[in-house]
Amino acid sequence: RAPRRAEPRGNPGSFDELHRLCKEVFPPQMEGVKLIVTKTLSSHFQVTHTVHMSTLGPSGYRFNATYVGDRQLGPTEVFPTLLGDMDSAGSLNAQALHLLGERLRAKAVFQTHQAKFVTWQFDGEYRGDDCTATLTLGNPDLLGGSVIVVAHFLQSVTARLVLGGELVYHRRPGEEGAILTLAGKYSAPNWVTTLNVGYGGAHASYYHRANEQVQVGVELEANTRLQETTFAFGYQLNLPRANVVFRGLLDSNWSVGGVLEKKLPPLPVTLALGAFLNHWRNRFHCGFSVTVG
Repeated sequence: RAPRRAEPRGNPGSFDELHRLCKEVFPPQMEGVKLIVTKTLSSHFQVTHTVHMSTLGPSGYRFNATYVGDRQLGPTEVFPTLLGDMDSAGSLNAQALHLLGERLRAKAVFQTHQAKFVTWQFDGEYRGDDCTATLTLGNPDLLGGSVIVVAHFLQSVTARLVLGGELVYHRRPGEEGAILTLAGKYSAPNWVTTLNVGYGGAHASYYHRANEQVQVGVELEANTRLQETTFAFGYQLNLPRANVVFRGLLDSNWSVGGVLEKKLPPLPVTLALGAFLNHWRNRFHCGFSVTVG
């Protein structure tokens, strides 16, 4: 009998995407009326116009521009990539991603509030055959002596098990500290479970794909500093024949909500209707959006 080959371990991905599958099941928060128009100007350039009218928060207009290069490593990885988003008040969010080598990626993030810089961040990521290492510098100020350093590392122990950790170090005049968080992820053919445990608390998630139409997710977060624990259950129903996707949630704060998305082929239009109700605080809000493009 031929010896059984071991499954390839593969790259574990980035630390920020450990809970991605579970979070995508939950519906996005919607409130007010939103119109999104996306225009593809070329194979490299795309612009998006967003108008949001809200009764709870400020209403306004946002303009987004995206440029992608020629080097594509995957369905969602194209380098270089430049993203810019500006609102009607003049606040800017900008990102730049570049591939320095076959395994080395660089990222820069800038955020302003009107004419004042709020955040500037620089990331460097190394992706090996079975590991990922990331180093982030947030708001570095050499003159003021303040900086935030975040280090991530993930290792594929087996084809299904990923272990790693996160180290956050912050320093400013009169204050200095570090927080260590350990992480683990186990992937099966139909389900994924993830756990983060650190000094500040724990975050656990479970994702299960029942079939092509039904997906469910469960999240549990415990915060030791605030002495509180929250639980949330989400689900997603896909109806391909009707071009409908429904996402719903139920959490321990007595909140229920759902978002229904409906595509209108052959038109490039997507309609979304969402409603959320908090029984404990007696709060209700709903939203409606139209996406063109």
